Amino acid sequence: MSLREAIGRVRILVAGDVMLDRYWFGDVSRISPEAPVPVVHVTRTEDRVGGAGNVARNAAALGAQVVLLSVVGHDEAGQALRTLLDAESFQVHLYEDAAFSTITKLRVIGRQQQLLRVDFETQPGHEVLAAKLEAYESLLAECDAVILSDYGKGGLTHVTRMIAAAREAGKPILVDPKGDDWERYTGATLITPNRTEFRDVAGSWASESELADKATAVRARFALDALLVTRSEEGMSLFDAQGAHHEATQAREIFDVSGAGDTVIAAMAVSLAAGASGIEAMQLANRAAGVVVGKFGTAVARADEVFGETA
Repeated sequence: MSLREAIGRVRILVAGDVMLDRYWFGDVSRISPEAPVPVVHVTRTEDRVGGAGNVARNAAALGAQVVLLSVVGHDEAGQALRTLLDAESFQVHLYEDAAFSTITKLRVIGRQQQLLRVDFETQPGHEVLAAKLEAYESLLAECDAVILSDYGKGGLTHVTRMIAAAREAGKPILVDPKGDDWERYTGATLITPNRTEFRDVAGSWASESELADKATAVRARFALDALLVTRSEEGMSLFDAQGAHHEATQAREIFDVSGAGDTVIAAMAVSLAAGASGIEAMQLANRAAGVVVGKFGTAVARADEVFGETA
C-alpha cells in the first residue's frame, strides 16, 4: 500500500485554537489627510478558516479522516466560522461560549501587500473548556493521532492533561507550540517549532552540531520522542533517537508563509499515523510546505499537489 493510500485510512483528532482569518482587499491611491497612512478603498472581502481549523483542513486535503475540536463565541465571526466549516468534509465539534469573542484576524490588503492586521480575541471560560476536555477524552479512542494546535489563545489551557490522556490511550501527540513554556508539552511525541520559537527555548547556536546538541537537550528535558524545527529558507530539521536529519526547502516561489506551520504539522501527523518513518514524514511535510507558501493567505496543500496526479 502506498503512503497516499495509507493516509486515506487514518483518523486525526485536531484540537486547539480555531480562528477566522478575514481579508479585506482594496485599492490604494492616496494618503489620508487625517494621518500619514494609506486610504484603502475596499473592493472585496474574504473569510477563511484559520488556526487549528486550517490544520484540520490541511490534514483532510492530504486525504486523512479528520475530527476538529475547538471553541467559538456566540457572535457573527463564530457563525461565519461555522458556515465555512459546514462546507468542509471533516467532522467538527465546536463548543460555544457566549462570553467569548471568536478569535479573528482581520488583514487589510492593498497592492498585493498586507497593510494592517487587526486581532479580536478573549479567553474562553472554564465551563466550556471543561466540556471540551471531556469531549476530547471521549474522541481519543476513535483517532490514530492527535494534533494540538496552540496559538496561545486559551483553547489549550488543559494541554498537559490532554497529552497525558493521549499517552495513556497510546496515541501519538504532535504539538505546534506557542511561547517558551514547554513544560506544559512534556511527554508529547513530536513538537514542531519554527526557528525563532526553538531559539527562545534553547538559545542561539553557531553551527549545525551545536543545534543538534541543543535539540538533544530539549528532547531529554521535555521527554519528547522527536523535535522538528522548521527553518524557513534553510529547510527543516528532524531530531530523534536516531540523530539529526535535514531537508532543504522545496519552495520554488514564496508568496506567503502564513499558515505554513499548520501544513507542516498536518503532513507530519497524517504520515506518522499512516506508518511512515520520521524522515519520510518530514519529506512529505517539506513538499507540502513548498506548495502552500506559493499560495496567498491560509491555504492547503492538496494530495495531488504533494504526491502528484498519478501517485
